[in-house]
Amino acid sequence: MKKIIALTLLWASFLSCSPDNDYPNYSYEVLPVASYEVPASFKLGETYTITLKYQKPTSCHGYQGIYYDKNLNVRTIGIQTVVDKDQICNQALPPLSEVSFQFYVTNTGSYIFKFYKGKDANGVSIFEEKEIKVDN
Repeated sequence: MKKIIALTLLWASFLSCSPDNDYPNYSYEVLPVASYEVPASFKLGETYTITLKYQKPTSCHGYQGIYYDKNLNVRTIGIQTVVDKDQICNQALPPLSEVSFQFYVTNTGSYIFKFYKGKDANGVSIFEEKEIKVDN
């Protein structure tokens, strides 16, 4: 009886380590902002539309949302995508995609937007900075 239980447990452990699974195989990737449209200045208490354009590198990249990080008056922005690793990807570049978001001005002074532009040869992130002053 002990041998049957031991063999059953051994057999079950082999099945649990199977590389075939039904879980999706994907990862997340932040893409560079190819171009952006922002106003020349802000007014306190107003809401503005900020438009971003980006390039999906393959057909396996799906838009996930806007990467948005804030630290005091600095806003860091990129394009969040999900990459499906179970598909055969088309490497032909599709046209630029466009997305926008609403920005509500809550502070005086100015805001600094850091738009993600990719990485340099050393793997260091590159940002394009745009300072927008807030008029009272």
